[in-house]
Amino acid sequence: MAYEIPVTQARAELAELINRVVYGGERVVVTRHGKPLVALVSAADLERLESEEAAEREQVIRSVSSIGSSASAPGERHRFGIAAEYQGGQGPVD
Repeated sequence: MAYEIPVTQARAELAELINRVVYGGERVVVTRHGKPLVALVSAADLERLESEEAAEREQVIRSVSSIGSSASAPGERHRFGIAAEYQGGQGPVD
């Protein structure tokens, strides 16, 4: 659970908040009008979060890449009103 603090109080206690995050392992959420505005996390936490995001993106890319392309089932183009199908050529010829 993160420690919440209003932005006005956070301004006055910034050095202490940084110490709580770095040395106490806490996460601090700065609020404005009771709503979360920003979070203070350690550099190690940020690095871990960024690594997880990168791994998730890579997983999505691998999943999509593994699907590949497949030919349309007979009648499927007509059913969806598709008049043509890409056949993977070299493109238009001048």
